[in-house]
Amino acid sequence: MKLGILGAGNIAAVMATTVRKLNETGNHEVELYAVAARDLGRAQAFAAKHGVEKAFGSYEEMLQDPAVDFVYIATPHSHHYAQIKLCADHGKHVLCEKAFTVNARQAEDAIRYARSKGVLVTEAIWTRYQPMRQIIHEVLSSGRIGEPRMLTANLGYATTQNPRIVLPELAGGALLDVGIYTLHFAEMIFGHPDSVQGLCTKNEHGVDLIDSMSLLWKDGRVAHLTAAANAISDRYGAIYGSEGYLMVENINNPQGLQVFDARHRLVEERRCPAQLTGYEYEVLETANSIRQGLLECPSIPHSETIATMELMDHLRAQMGVCYPCEAVDFPG
Repeated sequence: MKLGILGAGNIAAVMATTVRKLNETGNHEVELYAVAARDLGRAQAFAAKHGVEKAFGSYEEMLQDPAVDFVYIATPHSHHYAQIKLCADHGKHVLCEKAFTVNARQAEDAIRYARSKGVLVTEAIWTRYQPMRQIIHEVLSSGRIGEPRMLTANLGYATTQNPRIVLPELAGGALLDVGIYTLHFAEMIFGHPDSVQGLCTKNEHGVDLIDSMSLLWKDGRVAHLTAAANAISDRYGAIYGSEGYLMVENINNPQGLQVFDARHRLVEERRCPAQLTGYEYEVLETANSIRQGLLECPSIPHSETIATMELMDHLRAQMGVCYPCEAVDFPG
């Protein structure tokens, strides 16, 4: 199955490396076939570096190639909505980098549009596809920490040198870039919350740089989450239960977990299965789902993508963060 990469930035390079490593291990389910950028020279340089067969100087030109089976969208958040629909117009299945779109209305419309064209579209939130997700659930289901009641998670990087992080016209900010991982971590453990509260600090453009979020469930469970685009954090997640607690190393790509009992003694430790890059799970599930004729991936159904976008909409409303493209796409 031939993959076309839309965009030629850093995330696109990770995907290209992932597919190449898959092929090197003998897995040829996905072929790195094409890359498109707004500048042909940039696309050609990317193709030469990563061993991509074809390079295109426009997105439309790549999408017109009948050999392309599905597309990985690796552009800023602000562009995803239009590009998902553009891919669907050309009959191309889509694996779209997170955040899926800028808001829930865009997500709902893009998904509805893709379905009308008969193409699969899915969000590349890699932690949803990784095997550590199931390992965490197995440990929780074992009852080792009793009843899970409280959760914390943090994720922070110093990335303000990147325009897509700091500019509202690119839908920048900590929430859509890294806060989304803390939200998915909480939702994968506790499900969707009944209420949410958020506050943030902003840059001079009105984009959030540090987020503090509290999620509550009617049964009394609570999650406290923090995310930052201007500070480096330890990236840990913790799940606290009635009989112990579980620590997850790096919620952005879990590498292991430790279980402690009520006396704070380490009683169990699990490590992440060997990875190529961590992206291999999302690309293989997307390809497999396309072969099965599905329009969404089991690991991240459309309902989950929309629910998380709705949650971020609520948080941004409380934080007072709005993007110019929202008024353009949905006037009034």
